Amino acid sequence: MPSLVLFNKPYGVLSQFTAEGRWRGLAEFIPVKGVYVAGRLDADSEGLLALTDDGRLQARIADPRHKLVKTYWAQVEGVPDEAALDRLRAGITLSDFTAQPARVRSIAEPAWLWPRDPPIRYRAAIPTAWLEIRISEGKNRQVRRMTAAIGYPTLRLIRAAVGSATLGGLAPGKFWQVEGNHQDLQGRFND
Repeated sequence: MPSLVLFNKPYGVLSQFTAEGRWRGLAEFIPVKGVYVAGRLDADSEGLLALTDDGRLQARIADPRHKLVKTYWAQVEGVPDEAALDRLRAGITLSDFTAQPARVRSIAEPAWLWPRDPPIRYRAAIPTAWLEIRISEGKNRQVRRMTAAIGYPTLRLIRAAVGSATLGGLAPGKFWQVEGNHQDLQGRFND
């Protein structure tokens, strides 16, 4: 039977099993053998990471051709107005590609959100805001590049959901292993 692991990746952990330099690896947290990352997160990003031993499911999750929506929470420097958010909603040109239109809205910081270790920089004179950004592309550092392009750099980035699979109270550094047939696993990732 295919295996699926849902992991809440902490800050400072690579989306690979081997540690590198100052970054920790997944092997420190996930003892499950034979699973591979389906859609990476940078070491400085947090949140939901899916791993599987099923190549078709891995492609369904990670390959942009399947247009699976990923939901991110971004804490940005400054407070974007609707005109700035509309630029993301329209699709924004970056240096090497034009990002497809994103679904974006301002949100309150989730009350249950864990503190980041180390904490983000705090500057009393510059407020921050939280955005929910839903995209289906997932190119390298895309969300960070999008918010920077509208003048609001991302300070903290958390992937909250992949399709319909969510963090669901999963603590940082913890994982759930889901067993089931291929159809059950595919259904979990429909948007």
